[in-house]
Amino acid sequence: MTDCIFCKIISGDIPSTNVYKDGQTTAFRDINPAAPTHILIVPNKHIDSVNVLGSDDESLIGHLFTVAKQLAAQEGIADGGYRLIVNTGEGAGQTVPHIHLHLLGGAPMKHSMG
Repeated sequence: MTDCIFCKIISGDIPSTNVYKDGQTTAFRDINPAAPTHILIVPNKHIDSVNVLGSDDESLIGHLFTVAKQLAAQEGIADGGYRLIVNTGEGAGQTVPHIHLHLLGGAPMKHSMG
């Protein structure tokens, strides 16, 4: 998608602080962090949201979580705990229409999700 900010970050057209990249996924630091560690993990394939996922995307979405686990360990937050968030739609706070996983940690979370 030519006007997607995350697609431009993935292609290198917009600079970012990348912490991971492979053939399926790019991860970079959020420019407005909500926690000491706040990394966005995005598929390199443009997918608007969870609402448009197909069965052919299952492996890719699983890979996002594997990368999240690896980055949590790399960032030193795995043992203390971290939160993974996927917002779907404007009402849930999704501001970029490209599915992405927020990795948050490094401080106690303010809201318990049970």
